[in-house]
Amino acid sequence: MTVVQDDFTPQKEIVYNQLLPYAERLDQEATELLADIKANLSRAVLVRELWPGMAFWCRKLFSFLKLYGRRFSKEDHILFIKLLYELVTLPELEPHMVQSYARLLIHLLKKKELLSRDDLQLPWRPLYNLYERVVYSKTEHLGLIWFPNSLEHILKALVKSCRLYFPASSTKEMLEEWRPQLCVFDTVMQKSISNMELFLPTIMPPEEHGQGFRLWFDELMSLWMAVQNQPSWEGHLVNLFARLANDNIGYVDWTPFLPTIFTRILRSLNLPVGVSQMVAPRYLTNSYDIGHLVLWITALLGGEGNPAQKQLTCLFNSIASFYHPSNHGRWQSRLMRLLQRLPASVVRRVHRERHAAPYWITLVPEHQRLTDDDLQEFTRSLIGAALLSMFSKTGCTDAAYALQNLALLTPQLAIPPVLEKTYMAMETLTEPHTLTATLSCMIGMARSLVSPSNCYPEGRTHVLPLLTGALPGVDPNDFSKCMITFQFIATFTTLVPLVDCSDAPSRHHDLSEVEKDLCSATAQFEDFVLQFLDRCFALIDSSTLEQTRDETETDTQTHLESLVELGLSSTVSTVLTQCSTEIYKVALQKVYNFATTNIFETCVSGRMVADMCRAAAKCHPAESLRLFVPHCCSVIFDITNNEELQGEDELDKELLWNLQLLSEVTRVDGEQLLKYRGELERILGACVRLRCKRAYTLACSLLEHTLRSLSLIYPTEYRSTPGGFHSDLPIRDWGRAGDVAALGVCWHVPGQEEENFVFQLLSRLLRPELQRIQAHVSGEQPMSREELLQSLAIVQHCLLGAGSMLPPLDGPHVTDLVPSMVNLGETKLHIGVTYDDSRENYRESICQTMKLLLHHILEHSEDDTKSLFVIIKIISDLMFFRGTHKKEFDSRWKSFTLVKKSMENRLHGKKQHIRALLIDRALLQHEMRKLVVEGSEYKVVHQELLCNLLLLSTSTYSQVRSRAQNVLTAALGTFSFSYRDLIPRILQLLSPQHTACTEQQFKGALYCLLGAYSSASLASSRDWDCVGQVWPALVRCGLSPTVSLEKPSIGRLLDDVADRILRQHDTIGIYLTVSEGCVEVANHIAQSKNPAPCPGPTVEELKEGLQRQRIRNVVTARKYEKLVNDLLDCLEDKDLPWKFEHMATDLLSLQLREDHPLPPDAVLFYTQSLVHDSISIRKVAISAVAGILKQLKRPKKKVALKPSAISGSRGEEEEEKEEEPAASASVGDRPANSWLQYDSSNLPVTEEQWESLQFVEKTHCGYYCWPREMMIHAASRSTKDDLQYDEMSEGEKIIFEYFSDPEFIVQLLEFLSLEDRKGKDSFNPRRFCLFKGLFRNYGDAFLPLLWPHLEQLAADPHESSQRCVCEITAGLLRGSKLWSFSKVDSLWKLLCPLIRTALTNVTVETYTDWGTCIATACEGRDPRKLHWLFEMLMESPLSGEGGSFRDASLLYVLQGGLAQQQWRVSELLHRLLVYLEPKLTQVYKNVRERIGSVLTYIFMMDVALPGTRPTASPHVAEFVGRVLRRLKPLTSEAEIHNHVHEENTQETDERTQAVKLLKTVLKWLMVSAGRTFTTPVQQQLQLLPLLFKIAPVEIDENYDEMKQDARTCLSLMSQGLLYPEHIPLVLAALEEMASSRSWHARFSVLTYLQIMVFYNLFTLLSLPAQVLRIRTLVIQLLLDEQLEVRDMAATTLSGLLQCHFFPLDSTLQTELQTLSQTPLPKARGELASSDLVRRHAGVLGLSACILSSPYDVPHWMPQILMDLSDHLNDPQPIEMTVKKTLSEFRRTHHDNWQEHRQGFTDNQLLVLTDLLVSPCYYA
Repeated sequence: MTVVQDDFTPQKEIVYNQLLPYAERLDQEATELLADIKANLSRAVLVRELWPGMAFWCRKLFSFLKLYGRRFSKEDHILFIKLLYELVTLPELEPHMVQSYARLLIHLLKKKELLSRDDLQLPWRPLYNLYERVVYSKTEHLGLIWFPNSLEHILKALVKSCRLYFPASSTKEMLEEWRPQLCVFDTVMQKSISNMELFLPTIMPPEEHGQGFRLWFDELMSLWMAVQNQPSWEGHLVNLFARLANDNIGYVDWTPFLPTIFTRILRSLNLPVGVSQMVAPRYLTNSYDIGHLVLWITALLGGEGNPAQKQLTCLFNSIASFYHPSNHGRWQSRLMRLLQRLPASVVRRVHRERHAAPYWITLVPEHQRLTDDDLQEFTRSLIGAALLSMFSKTGCTDAAYALQNLALLTPQLAIPPVLEKTYMAMETLTEPHTLTATLSCMIGMARSLVSPSNCYPEGRTHVLPLLTGALPGVDPNDFSKCMITFQFIATFTTLVPLVDCSDAPSRHHDLSEVEKDLCSATAQFEDFVLQFLDRCFALIDSSTLEQTRDETETDTQTHLESLVELGLSSTVSTVLTQCSTEIYKVALQKVYNFATTNIFETCVSGRMVADMCRAAAKCHPAESLRLFVPHCCSVIFDITNNEELQGEDELDKELLWNLQLLSEVTRVDGEQLLKYRGELERILGACVRLRCKRAYTLACSLLEHTLRSLSLIYPTEYRSTPGGFHSDLPIRDWGRAGDVAALGVCWHVPGQEEENFVFQLLSRLLRPELQRIQAHVSGEQPMSREELLQSLAIVQHCLLGAGSMLPPLDGPHVTDLVPSMVNLGETKLHIGVTYDDSRENYRESICQTMKLLLHHILEHSEDDTKSLFVIIKIISDLMFFRGTHKKEFDSRWKSFTLVKKSMENRLHGKKQHIRALLIDRALLQHEMRKLVVEGSEYKVVHQELLCNLLLLSTSTYSQVRSRAQNVLTAALGTFSFSYRDLIPRILQLLSPQHTACTEQQFKGALYCLLGAYSSASLASSRDWDCVGQVWPALVRCGLSPTVSLEKPSIGRLLDDVADRILRQHDTIGIYLTVSEGCVEVANHIAQSKNPAPCPGPTVEELKEGLQRQRIRNVVTARKYEKLVNDLLDCLEDKDLPWKFEHMATDLLSLQLREDHPLPPDAVLFYTQSLVHDSISIRKVAISAVAGILKQLKRPKKKVALKPSAISGSRGEEEEEKEEEPAASASVGDRPANSWLQYDSSNLPVTEEQWESLQFVEKTHCGYYCWPREMMIHAASRSTKDDLQYDEMSEGEKIIFEYFSDPEFIVQLLEFLSLEDRKGKDSFNPRRFCLFKGLFRNYGDAFLPLLWPHLEQLAADPHESSQRCVCEITAGLLRGSKLWSFSKVDSLWKLLCPLIRTALTNVTVETYTDWGTCIATACEGRDPRKLHWLFEMLMESPLSGEGGSFRDASLLYVLQGGLAQQQWRVSELLHRLLVYLEPKLTQVYKNVRERIGSVLTYIFMMDVALPGTRPTASPHVAEFVGRVLRRLKPLTSEAEIHNHVHEENTQETDERTQAVKLLKTVLKWLMVSAGRTFTTPVQQQLQLLPLLFKIAPVEIDENYDEMKQDARTCLSLMSQGLLYPEHIPLVLAALEEMASSRSWHARFSVLTYLQIMVFYNLFTLLSLPAQVLRIRTLVIQLLLDEQLEVRDMAATTLSGLLQCHFFPLDSTLQTELQTLSQTPLPKARGELASSDLVRRHAGVLGLSACILSSPYDVPHWMPQILMDLSDHLNDPQPIEMTVKKTLSEFRRTHHDNWQEHRQGFTDNQLLVLTDLLVSPCYYA
């Protein structure tokens, strides 16, 4: 191919590619690859080949993005996106392809700055249709289509990426689509609001706002303001507003909504308040998403006067105490998330406003941007909570992340308090947890502390004190402290060059004072480094093997030790890297002396020392090798010269230690090693053949490390500034970020000499071993197992060392794996090595030798598992290893991202990382290029290796099998289409004909099919050929002689395979057709330039492509039918064990599809299986037949309907003209939709009436507004009635014949009315679907046969019989939706008596099933078609016959039906209410509860939503008025008690009746508290006084239902959301109660008040007059004569002060102090009680002040404490109060007493110490 020079500007490249040593070759490579991708993608579409061609090249494009970023022109970018968008929205596409295209598309759309809305527009409708088809699939629940689990998430992410590019007109179209669905009572509301949240575009230029959010903002906002009780869709609205706010900062005025927004945020945190609070359960499930809340809050900040910040400060003040470590509950995780994400979000916003490069999205207007003052305010409001949560029980990570971001915004405010805590923690020895917490917070702030910022220059002076203070943390006894200290030291030294520049002030005269101090302080660096090394040596000394192990234990490392070792080596390496040369030399000498004067054991401490030496050697290889190599070599030579040593099994420790030391020290820059090539080669020659295992293992690792150092490409230094530390003023480089453009990476690239040395070593050490192994195989020179292992070890280590220089295995590839018209070749990436063909290819020779050896071992000594393990490793490395292992790479990538996160600077912008990190990232980029093996070709060499692996995977020993299987799975994932070659080989082992199969082979083969846990298993691959082979084979293997189900392991394994298939299966496409839209885009790609793809397909090829597509679809359909028939053949085999029969039935059920009918034989099988003996097969059959009936459903005729044509009212036409949503008050029951209402005077009782009505089945239609056009089912007269037998298809006939057979019906019903799990069964929707389908497809053909059985079952009160009737009845009612009038009429004549009979036999177990049955039957049905049912249920629900239980059940069933009909049965609701009102005084509790629930539904429609007309259904206000008149007798009493104990006495006096009525009303209030959408506050207030009178303070011993209910009601009502206009009314009611005679009522006022204030905090704060009223009320109750009320008032006061509801100002203090100084009369005898009360009130008030700040000491506190102490000797109850307060003060302030005592003067401290009784406590 000709090379095209780039003449385009790439969209966005990966910058790290320019840093690689072979960067100049990458441009051409990328251009060629891109041209390839373009050519093949367009070709695949043009020749209509979605699989394999399109799939293969999409993966290639994905890896192109990973390797080069978006290195293509804008035109190409847009074309790729358009092509994938066309593909992903193809209507018939198989789900898995949708998923992979969507993933790629998301990736291409990720960087929104690259493409503006002018460059790209995407239509929204196709995407919406796709989303609708997947997420709200009509057939998924019937098993007709299977989607991958993650598809829904991926589609949502896709919509999020695409909505930016929806055209401006789309908002209007979307609203037209979804506004008609906004019916609050219907589940469709959830759907339409979540669609709006997902699809509505919010990023637009300001001039388009009129076409954008302005269309919906006011409407949805007023809806949100009006709705209460958090329905499930409210969260979606909040998310939408948050997104709107964030995308349009400064263009939406949120100020009027602030109090509501913050009140609702506070409510959604679900914090516990008050003493006995009940939480309505839906609050817990439907709380808002924290991520979106944080976005919203962030977007609200700033602007004129910054009003949102005041609310935010107040929010954090009110929840601050919840952050204290001593509090936790299930709300804690939400609070922590809020704290953690808020600062990060503000940092993102400030970055966007100040530092981000501007691009096409509108900027934040100047006046709305955050100023420095705003940021300081923000930090002040959060810092308190962050400091408290540092020590939280859940760990300090959240707090550390928050503090890291706060320190970026305002270092001068965030860092000092943490520093102070850190110094204190370093001084105390007793609390190690505070040290770990503070250090981990400091690590996050390190960058902000050391970088020279203007805001906080003195931060840098703390670096040295912090480093030296942290040294004692290197402590062998406390593991976690040790690790965090290592991390701390490493973090700080990475940022700071350890250079002594104390003489700088004499040379430079322009230094500031701070800089001069810094310079003089740097003199301590040398001491620090040496002390640090001493600490490390001490740590090592205490972890030698002898000290940490008993004799019995193994000599391997424990997990903790390996972590410490890792921490130690990386920290030492960082410290020494950052040292200046002078300090380094001293340190190196110290390490060298330590390592060479002692001899360490090679297991624990030896590894640590060797690691330290490696870390030292890496920094300056030349100096360190000069010390270490000669020393080690001379020691080793001296010892190994001795002949006898060669054969000894245990060698001298000194030899082992020196070998270990040498093997680690050689892991340095390869060029430096060349000076010592002679010594190294000599030592390797001598030691590799030693007999002692420890010795030759160490020698092998020396060999591997030497080879790696010589042959790999890697950076040689990681200092924080390029070119070493020779600059004049290193202190100016502190915390400096690396500059990607001028990183100055020094790479080690192997030169010619190094390459020669590598091959010299290989020929000296590797070749003889290979010859030895060949001699062993041929039998000339047999080796013992130990010798063989040693040879293999040498081979393996040579391969690991020199892998990157050995060219990969090559040869011809395996042909005819998969037919394709597109090139499926592999891409060769250059990885910096040019292979020299003249040298011997050791990879080939190892490969040949291993094959021979493998077969030799398997024949002669299969139990030599150790050798087999090594061989498996070698095979894996032969195939994949080119210098890096995938696993190592993944863990390094992970740790890289972690370090990046902890040290990044999100504020100033992208890539502001320190130099070492950037170098590391460049190395990772190089290694990633070695590992990208997308679409490697499957060659004959690989085929042989895979067959060998398959042999091993099915060999005798399980360990060998499992290791081989892992490698095999990895290989199958790497080589394209290799699975098509291997599957037949695996299945051969399973086939019943393969009689010689052993159990091990059988299990191995099954495991190969199962695959590794995470990957897709072979058994469920999406390839018809494979599935067609594998599934039948799995079932047939049940006939194999090897299988005995007695073996539990095989049974479990088969279950796993079947389970994996069931879980991973998604529908595989049959008809894959490429649309014209795709072809058009593909043509554009084929003609594009820069780089121009090679010419596209010829005309003949295009024709062939179309032809192939046609044939492929036909053939695929045949393959599908063949698979089904194969499975059926298996099932017909009589010898098949039951387990396999079940498996086959399950597999077959996965093959039901929407787009292809099930072959008739399968229909026959499933119909017969409905009466199979096995229950699990029956269950599968029921679902399957329901699915088959859906497949067979005939399409029904639909007609369009103009709503105005029916009602004919003038209002209607006007409404159509005014399509604007501005028509106020036009939602809900209006004349225009009254024809949809149930109207008993106009019911379809005769044929004519039935035909004249227009039936609308969907309940939400017409409630909010009319859709453009309504489709309804055509009238039943115009549709043909029954299906005639001769018109039926084959499948329909089969089902028809079986269900017309009386015996079959008898059997079926017998099975259906059996119990499955006693007490656990419930109404089964699958059976319902089955019967619904039958009656829908066949009309009433089967009724005559079924009817007698149904009557018999209905008369039988057994739970299972009743349930069976329920399921069939519901199916019958829903299936008869479109029957003609005559059929329906005759049906009801039979059904009504049947349901009556059944309901007389209703039992505790079955009443819920009947409720479900009627609810299911009424769902989505026009009520006028069901009038028979409703009239029957309404007859007399509370007849009293059959006892209270039957009454309650009948009501329940009726409620089920009415609730589904929502607003369309207002007439029935009125009738029911009139019927119920006289009966409200029920005696029985269960009936009362049910009535309460029914009342809730009756009043559900009475909502106060914006623009909604007063409902035609019953109104709450009128009802409450009537109830209050009946409760008259109770209003005059002070307290209401439930005196009636004899439940059944015939007392009818008014009071008893009133008490009974009150009980029912309580039940209604309780149920409706969480259910209704808007709360009728006025009506509740009228009932409030009664509730206060009932609710007792203490829970009585005897359970009193009424008191319990009243408390619940009060608790739920006090949590209600209040609007500003309601608050005066509520307060008036409370003030009235506060002067009540009953102290219980006065007490309850306070508990009510606490919760009410907290749950409506910001709304109240916006009304200062009401705040004053509350303050007065509390003070008034503080002076109450009843002691309990006073106590409660004090608690309330302290709570209000704590959430800063009103300030603790001097007026309040003086008021309380004056009260507390009320003089008591001297005469001891008759204490004037009112004076005592006043004095006590004052003392209580003061104590409330103290308790209101439990975790700190404000300036006023010491004085008040002193005042309180004067009252210690006052009479009771005052003395008691003072004592309680003091002990509480002591409890809460004890933790941080050292800090808190600063607030007191010495005298005050003396007094306090006396007061707090036990002096030792604070001594």
